[in-house]
Amino acid sequence: MEVLQTLSVALGLATLSGYSLYLTVFATGLSIHLGWVQLSPQFASLSVLGDPVILVVSGILFLLEFFADKIPWVDSVWDAVHTVIRPLGGAFLAVRALGTTNPVFEVTVALLAGAMSFASHSLKAGTRLVVNSSPEPFSNIAVSIGENLLVVGGVALLWHYPVVVFSVCVVVFALTFYFLPRIWRSISVNLWMIARKLNRLPIDQTDGKLPDQFPGRLETSFRHLTGRETTVSWAAPCVSGNGKNLDPNRFGYLIATNEDLKKVYFVTKSFLGDLSKAMEIEKASLEHKLLCEELHLYGKGQRFTFKFDHPRAPMASTIVQNLQRRLAPADPLQIAVS
Repeated sequence: MEVLQTLSVALGLATLSGYSLYLTVFATGLSIHLGWVQLSPQFASLSVLGDPVILVVSGILFLLEFFADKIPWVDSVWDAVHTVIRPLGGAFLAVRALGTTNPVFEVTVALLAGAMSFASHSLKAGTRLVVNSSPEPFSNIAVSIGENLLVVGGVALLWHYPVVVFSVCVVVFALTFYFLPRIWRSISVNLWMIARKLNRLPIDQTDGKLPDQFPGRLETSFRHLTGRETTVSWAAPCVSGNGKNLDPNRFGYLIATNEDLKKVYFVTKSFLGDLSKAMEIEKASLEHKLLCEELHLYGKGQRFTFKFDHPRAPMASTIVQNLQRRLAPADPLQIAVS
């Protein structure tokens, strides 16, 4: 039972460090220094966290993090810098909590602690990128304060109910690990959007004409979707968003053909296989976001979203105009004349 408690405290501290390493160290050290926590012999090595020097350093660093964490996009930059720092700090805390033990067990716990800290850090960073997409700053402040309370509460409960807190951390780790590829895809797409917005890279589009070429490696997927020989009207590079059976945050091409005026195709590939999608649409609209232009396609009670970086905003507007013409009812007089 003692081994389980020690392991629970070690990995619990590592998981909380993924949210805020400095607050975890400061809250733990302050509790030890003020005597709120009486360390049992197996945790004697953690008493160093109550040293005034460590309290001052961790307190100053947390104060910097506290304000940086409340400012949209500054918090994401802070998270990016701490992608390595938090897992390493979490692994160090976990090993420190073990005290003197078998080297093999120590290395094993360090690896697990680093993984759990990295998972919680990824969850925090991914959540912040989503929140930062909101134009108002209040949700960002609320989420940041909630994370601070989570860490303080977790540290307090860890010393009284270590196995319970550890069990919750394991569940969170398992869920985060399962969704980790999707979380990091979202992070990478948002960072790419930020870079594109800052650099304002030029695009190959003149006179409002949409491109009609796409990479040859996607040709087979495209022909599989259409099921017959078609000619491409236009092919626009974009990133997938939300939609039924649409895998989000995938780079690909949105394609329209001259034969199927009410259909568009999103063609993409990954190591998971072919994730392309055919959509029959009835309406299209464009929404301006902080980092991108969102194209919304509606059809059969469903909505599909595709993201265009800001340098491709004119392309997104042209696509909406093109789709509106394609979806407009045919003029009976023109049909009669023809």
